[in-house]
Amino acid sequence: MAASAHKLSAALPFTLSVIAGSTDTVGFLSLKGLFTAHITGNIVVLAAHLLAGNPAVLSFLLAVPIFMLSLLLSDLLASRLKQRNVDPRRTLLSLQLLLLVGLFVLGNARPGFASESALIDCAGMLGVAAMAVQVALTQISFPSTPSTVVMTTNVAQAMLALSALMTGADSAAVTNARSRLSYLLPVIVGFVIGCAAGAGAHAAFGLRSLALPAGLALIALAMTL
Repeated sequence: MAASAHKLSAALPFTLSVIAGSTDTVGFLSLKGLFTAHITGNIVVLAAHLLAGNPAVLSFLLAVPIFMLSLLLSDLLASRLKQRNVDPRRTLLSLQLLLLVGLFVLGNARPGFASESALIDCAGMLGVAAMAVQVALTQISFPSTPSTVVMTTNVAQAMLALSALMTGADSAAVTNARSRLSYLLPVIVGFVIGCAAGAGAHAAFGLRSLALPAGLALIALAMTL
């Protein structure tokens, strides 16, 4: 049982990072440049639109509050489940799966729909909410695991750990650096794989590529069963 739990704690964050990478890439290519997993990017794009005098895109305006609200509600749900001695992982993974399925359904509800359609804004918010649920899941169930959604800090920490390995002045620092890399590299590699898979799927299938994150979320849920 302990060995199975250890394998899950190692494999699930990798899978989640693949989900985040694919969702972010497919969402960016399909949803008017919306970043579902990178909220900071949406703020930058929104600021650029406003400064250029372009109409503000509704999805960029809604992304931050939707992400915050979804994260808050996910944490409250997890807390309630813990009070009842229920592991929140399956519930949160199931919720993420439903949100990503909704993203696919709305994204393909009317083939060839106009990019300014309200459907695409709603679809984008489902993707943003799904990533917020994933952030809550990682923080609650894998608190020692690096972020599976945003890679900037992970890459910075990986480079610092690599520097410590290269200098090798302190054996304790080297051991610590190796430990950090063992946690950081899987999620970084997973995110890159997800981005590449998302880009390839979108090039081949267009809006139907929104099924990729949902399929990966189903795999993540199956891993906990």
